[in-house]
Amino acid sequence: MKDFYGVHLDTPFMLGTAQYPSPAILAEAFTRSKASVATVSLRREASDNKAGQDFWQLIKQLNVRVLPNTAGCHTVKEAVTTAHMAREIFGTKWIKLEVIGEEDTLQPDVFGLVEAAKILSEDGFQVFPYTTEDLVVADKLVNAGCRVLMPWGAPIGSGMGLNNVFGLRALRSHFPDIPLVVDAGLGLPSQATQAMELGIDAILLNTAVSKAGDPAMMAEAFALAIRAGQLAVGADPMEPRDMASPSTPIFGKAFLD
Repeated sequence: MKDFYGVHLDTPFMLGTAQYPSPAILAEAFTRSKASVATVSLRREASDNKAGQDFWQLIKQLNVRVLPNTAGCHTVKEAVTTAHMAREIFGTKWIKLEVIGEEDTLQPDVFGLVEAAKILSEDGFQVFPYTTEDLVVADKLVNAGCRVLMPWGAPIGSGMGLNNVFGLRALRSHFPDIPLVVDAGLGLPSQATQAMELGIDAILLNTAVSKAGDPAMMAEAFALAIRAGQLAVGADPMEPRDMASPSTPIFGKAFLD
C-alpha cells in the first residue's frame, strides 16, 4: 500500500462518521473494521453545542487519522474557507476536498475542484480531491499539487458499486505512483474487493456501513473484503482466458485397455 503524503496507514480502509444509529455503534464499527482513517464534517463535529463537542471527543478516542472534508460546499470560496476552518479545529493539513456541482448525483464540479485544489495546495494543505474518473481532470489535479486522487465509484450513497471499471483501470495505468482511493457509491463488500483487485490503494465509504441493519458487522465485512482484494493483487492472479484449461494434467493418467 502506498503512503498518503508520507503517512503509512495500517489498513487501506477509510470510514465515514455520519448517520450512525448511536455513538456507541459508530465506535464499534471502527473497532471491528480496524479502519485507519475517520472522515469528519466540519459542519457538525465543530459545533459549539454539547452534542458536537461530545462527538469530537469520541472521534479523538478512536485513535485514527482524521480526514476533515468540505462536504456540502458548492463553490471554490466556500470549500477553501471550510478547509481553513477545518485545519484550525482539527489540527491537520489533510483535507478531503469536495466541490459539488450537481444536486441529483452530487457529482463534483471538476473545474472548481481543480481551482480549489491549487489554492489549498499552495497554502500547505495535503489535498484528497473527491473527483470523477476522468483522466484529464486527474492530470490537472496532480499538476495542481494533489498527491492523492479519490475517484468516485458511483454517486454518493447510491450503493451502485463501480460504474466505470474501465475508467478506474485507466486511472491506475496512467498514474501508477499516485495513491488512488475509491470514494463513494459502494454498497456491498464484494464491490470493495473488486476495486482493490483493480489496484486501488484504499477504500472510503460511509453510507453502506452506517445505514446497514448492523453497521458494526457490515464494517467488519468490508474490512475483510478489502483485505481479500489486497491479498489477491499481491498473489499475482491468473489471467482470464477464452478456453478451458484442465486443472488435472493428462500426463500420468491411467489408461484402460
